[in-house]
Amino acid sequence: MPADRFSTATRLKALGEQAAARVYRTRPVRRNRLTGRAALLALVVCSLVVALAYPMRQFITQRSDIGDQQRQSREAREEVKRLREEKARLKDPAYIEQQAREHLHYVRPGETGYSVVGGGLDAERPKDQGGAGRSWSTNLWDGVDKADDRH
Repeated sequence: MPADRFSTATRLKALGEQAAARVYRTRPVRRNRLTGRAALLALVVCSLVVALAYPMRQFITQRSDIGDQQRQSREAREEVKRLREEKARLKDPAYIEQQAREHLHYVRPGETGYSVVGGGLDAERPKDQGGAGRSWSTNLWDGVDKADDRH
């Protein structure tokens, strides 16, 4: 018996399967790219993003507020330091006398005080200083006049 000898029924069956495969070509089964697991994973990730968005926003806002409060605290400490130095200077009688002579035009008994009106002060003072070199009463009346002109 030869080795490649098959029964006729076996040969017809094999030929029929090959013919059927050629005639009824079936497309390979396409798998959906979005499987149930992938959809569930996407849902979980989206839920986490939504759940964490508000707390993260609050965290970032609070960190910003903490930075602002620290800056304000530093500024307040610097202001306290400056005011303590000013308080220490105000305890010195020589400083008080200097301030009274400079700002209030005080003179000691026996001294003669001079006030120069017009003249060289206006020529030397820059125009953008306004009333910085004038007496307080002149500035006051100029302010009243300007307010009166507005109405």
